[in-house]
Amino acid sequence: MGTSCILHIYATRNRGSKIAQYAISEVLRIEARYSRYRADSVLSKMNRAAKQGTSIEVDEETSALLDYAYACYQKSDKMFDISSGILRKAWDFSSTCLPGNGIIDQLLPFVGLEKVIWKAPKLIFALPGMELDFGGICKEYAADRVASVCKNQGINYGLVDLGGDIHVIGPNPNGEPWRIEIRHPRIPETSIATINIERGSLATSGDYERYINRNGRRYCHIINPFTGWPVRGLSSVSVIAEQCLVAGSTSTIAMLKENNGVQWLLDIGLPHLWMDEEGRSGSELPSLVSF
Repeated sequence: MGTSCILHIYATRNRGSKIAQYAISEVLRIEARYSRYRADSVLSKMNRAAKQGTSIEVDEETSALLDYAYACYQKSDKMFDISSGILRKAWDFSSTCLPGNGIIDQLLPFVGLEKVIWKAPKLIFALPGMELDFGGICKEYAADRVASVCKNQGINYGLVDLGGDIHVIGPNPNGEPWRIEIRHPRIPETSIATINIERGSLATSGDYERYINRNGRRYCHIINPFTGWPVRGLSSVSVIAEQCLVAGSTSTIAMLKENNGVQWLLDIGLPHLWMDEEGRSGSELPSLVSF
């Protein structure tokens, strides 16, 4: 997953070790299927068809992820777009250089999920040269799947943390909730809130993990699919939902909606916390979360 992954479960040593291996195997399985860095992944096979402008049939699990991605696309007014990953070719967040408008203008015609025909189980790429990227949903989906694996093995207490995408299986054995701190987007090692969760999921999107800083302006990795440029307005959005997949996509959509993101969060009605670029913040959080 390209990040730190942590699993907390309570069980006897031998049983816990066995269940942990099941969980790790599930993460590796999902990564192998949907990594854009593996030539043999399902995603790479889809993108080879996309590059050629042909079609491909996908399995049931991939179909469900595509259904969810298309639902997010519609719910977000086309802002949450799994075809926008092609804009990575313009943005290198390991450097300090900004892309020229020329390269972005070349890539934008290949962005737009409406250009891909999805009729399960077949994906039809009418425009050769497009790409799909599950980076916005895969890690969150994996967190949910690991939690499901643990629950099916009888684990009642624990927490899955895949790079900050968190699914709480159940409280600590003494009944105490998990206390999860939300990082301040501008002051490292400082939190802006502590959230108590017994069950449910928490995901955060922000502009502070991958970005380019030029002339006092921050260009983050969350890209507006219509302009090809990083979003502005919000610095951090955390959302709580029953499933991590929902929490993650909701927080990302709020970031993508920029100055309209706060109202969108209020309209959705899920518990949330936000901070904008001016340091202003707000939240709609219960004292204790349990789904």
